[in-house]
Amino acid sequence: MNKLKTLGCGLAALALGCGAAIAQDDISVSTTTLKGGLYLLQGRGGNVVASQGVDGLLIIDDDYPQYAAAYQKALDALAGDSATPRFVLNTHWHGDHTGGNNYWGEAGAVIVAHDNVLQRMSTRQEMKAFKRVVEPSPRAALPVVTFSDSLALHFNDDDIEMQHYASGHTDGDSVVYFSAANVVHMGDHFFKDRFPFVDTGSGGNVLSFTANIASILQRVDDNTLIVPGHGSLANRADLVRFHHMLVSTTSTIKDALAGGKAAADISLGEEWTSWGGGFINETTWISIIAASL
Repeated sequence: MNKLKTLGCGLAALALGCGAAIAQDDISVSTTTLKGGLYLLQGRGGNVVASQGVDGLLIIDDDYPQYAAAYQKALDALAGDSATPRFVLNTHWHGDHTGGNNYWGEAGAVIVAHDNVLQRMSTRQEMKAFKRVVEPSPRAALPVVTFSDSLALHFNDDDIEMQHYASGHTDGDSVVYFSAANVVHMGDHFFKDRFPFVDTGSGGNVLSFTANIASILQRVDDNTLIVPGHGSLANRADLVRFHHMLVSTTSTIKDALAGGKAAADISLGEEWTSWGGGFINETTWISIIAASL
């Protein structure tokens, strides 16, 4: 891997849009066909889903800003030269999911997100967990259609619902449901087989995050194709396993803290060792849970 690609990018990379030093020759986007005219596009940041059909293009999230040209190339392959999405749906405000907003907004795409995404992207944000300040986004990058609870789009022969789930990964998260295709884009409410990043500084909370996952499980079935914010494609059984991890680890930490242990002295045990293999290790996950209690 080119050293420039990882320079300055550690724990904060997924949440903050780190990647200013990414070498251009390292940038590429893969495309995987899903179903119902949907495609999974993967670069370096959050997973992107594209809908292509009779009504044109729609994408969910848009990765880091440095990847915009690579996504343009991938979408051109699906829909023809200079393809521009009619809509860009943001699952939340973090830069690895909204970094391409400015590119697509300037190209004429309508950006849609929860009210709190607009609020956070349009104002200076202090990310204390990463000791970093995020300045307001350019005007073209900001959502122009916002909602408080849910929003429906009827596009490419499918009914698409953006449903807000409060105080989850952040305070502005949406999960996107494709009714006809039976596909769900979870945004960062789901990190497959990994401890998730819950941004308590942006209104996230592990307890309500867990409750949100329980609610989502009521809406999906064994045939639902689930796209996590990060990681490979998943199904309901994967999401059940993720929910079990949330409930179990939170219970362990809550009991240990009630028993007088400090967060730094708590261990989750061997069952969850592999779950710390992502960018949130066990120690960080314990601290996130502790901050949510």
